[in-house]
Amino acid sequence: MALKILLGGMAASLLVACTTPAPPPATGTAPAAPPAGVCNAQGAQFAVGKTAGASVVEEARQRSGSYMARVLRPGQMVTMEFNAQRLNLDVNTAGVVTRVRCG
Repeated sequence: MALKILLGGMAASLLVACTTPAPPPATGTAPAAPPAGVCNAQGAQFAVGKTAGASVVEEARQRSGSYMARVLRPGQMVTMEFNAQRLNLDVNTAGVVTRVRCG
């Protein structure tokens, strides 16, 4: 009798272990997709000669229509893939923007 109970419990444990969890309940809202803004460096040219502080970088990003912006310092290692939604602000050792470009 004890053997039947033991085998029955083991079988039930195996079945429970094989089930997949239920998906989380839907909240009714879809995740927001990033804007499809393509970079236009011409709009960010005002930043050349300015210190690359947070407000300057954000304004340059907005004016260029880019989804993101990054500040590139001399000698800094960066990824080389082209991203049409990214604004690059090249700065000198003092942190002053010397060039604005997309990618």
